[in-house]
Order: sequence, then structure tokens, then C-alpha cells
Amino acid sequence: MREVRLVIAEKGLKCEEYDVNLPLSEHNEPWFMRLNPAGEVPVLIHGDNIICESTQIIDYLENTFEDANIPKLMPKEGSLYYPRVQHYRELLDSLPMDAYTHGCILHPELTLDSMIPAYATTRIRSQIGNTESELKKLAEEHPELREAYLTKQKQIKSKIRDHDNVNYLKKIFRELENVLDQVETELQRRIEETPEEGFQPWLCGEFFSLADVALSVTLHRLKFLGLARKYWGNGKRPNLESYYDRVLQQRTFRKVLGNVNNILLSAVLPTAFRVAKKRAPSFLGASFIVSLLGGIGYLAFLFLKKRLS
Repeated sequence: MREVRLVIAEKGLKCEEYDVNLPLSEHNEPWFMRLNPAGEVPVLIHGDNIICESTQIIDYLENTFEDANIPKLMPKEGSLYYPRVQHYRELLDSLPMDAYTHGCILHPELTLDSMIPAYATTRIRSQIGNTESELKKLAEEHPELREAYLTKQKQIKSKIRDHDNVNYLKKIFRELENVLDQVETELQRRIEETPEEGFQPWLCGEFFSLADVALSVTLHRLKFLGLARKYWGNGKRPNLESYYDRVLQQRTFRKVLGNVNNILLSAVLPTAFRVAKKRAPSFLGASFIVSLLGGIGYLAFLFLKKRLS
């Protein structure tokens, strides 16, 4: 979702947004499941077209809006830069960010300075059954969507089984290390290709591309999860550290994502405040679980609606 919003900002497109409230399970409601049977955000509606899943939405935006005044974030196919950008885009998009997120919540000992409140760890396991019951009930109430609801229920059970497995989490974190090593090496190549003092290229060249969209959003999530100091800084992957610092200064990035603490405020603290002020009703925990497991990431809460121009 964050990648879609960043692409829209980078391309200077305008759209009407509708925030699907994941903590209140709005993405499980029949009207949304009819738009996207997977029950995941974001969804883009443009004219008669309904596009689901971030990568497909980004490709649609890149291929549909080709005015000369709209920046291209993907080089032309056949150009020198195309395979490079496509490689890193696919590599970064293949990272299981939902598993990193859920794993860091379930096992905070794997992080160094997580911004996720402690209550999330204790409440998540106790509410899994409520989430499964909620989806089962919806399947019974809406037989036309029964298959979609039961499929989602099975996916949640499968995800939580993997994401609560420390051995699995350690394996995917090792894979993350390998990916970040490749990125560090690629950034070093850019530096060596452009020795001019003060010039700072992006991941795949002089231009900000879809590979940079994927990388910047990935690093921002890792920062939020308390993994930044584990993977860069203090002499470790200095090119990656410099790159992330530079990303944080980008106007569009600040506009869309802002400081990493804004993610916490918008997605986590409202629920935390409710828990702190009074005993939260049980549905909050259940819906919080759904928001964690129901989409491409529990921080995703965007449904792009109507026309872009």
C-alpha cells in the first residue's frame, strides 16, 4: 500500500482516497470482499477497471498515465536500465514483509529497538481464535462469499503457523541479510560509476525508479520493526545507511510516509490508547489480529477510489 501511495505522489497524480479501517475489520465486510475476494488492500478503481494487489496497481499506473509531464519510474523495455530496475524491484517485492512484521510482534526478542507496543505481543495469540470465528460466521451469513471467507481463514491459520515459528523467522531474516548485501554492493557500483563529488545516484542509476520505491518502503518498515540497527549503521552497510538518510529527505517520501514514528501513531497508538484508558472490548483484539494478517501488511489501510487525473 505504501508503495502505491509513493508512486502516486512521485508521478504527481491525484485521486480520491477512502481509508479502509483494518482495525475494525472493514476489509472483511461484504462490500469490500466483492471488490477484492482476497480481502486485501489496496484496491484501485479507475473508470470500469478494478485493480487489486500493489504490484499490479503500480504497473497499471505506470502504463496508463503516459503524459509527457508525468515522470516515468520504469525505464523503457530494452534499455540498459530496464533489467536492472526490474531485477531489484522483483527481488525486494519478494521479501515476505508480512512475515517480518508478524514475527517481530510475536517474537520481539528478534528486534533491537522495535516501536511496536508490548501489548501487541500478548494480545495477538489470544485473539487468533476470534478472528477465525469471525470469518467463519461471515461465510455462513454470506453464502455467495463463502469460498472467499473460508480461503482467507485458512490463509490466516497458515500464516500464523509460519510467522510464529522462530526457525522459519531466522531463515527469512538470513535471506533478508543476503538481499541487503546485494543492495549494498549495487549502491557501491553506482558510487564508483559516478565519482563526481557531491553527486548521489539512486539504486539503479541517476533517476528515482520503481526499484527505489520498493527499497525505500522496505527500509522504512524495517526501521519501524526495530531492525535498522541490526542491518545498517555503525559501519555496517554504510551505503545503505546513507541511502536511507537521503530517502528521508525526499519531499514526496516525507509527504506520504513522513517520520517512521508517524506509522506508529497512525496504525498502532490509537488502539494502544484505548487499551490504556479502559479495558478494550474483545472485538478490538480480534479486529487487530485481522488487520495484522488480513492484507499485504497490517499498516496498509488505503483503498484508492474513483478517478485519477
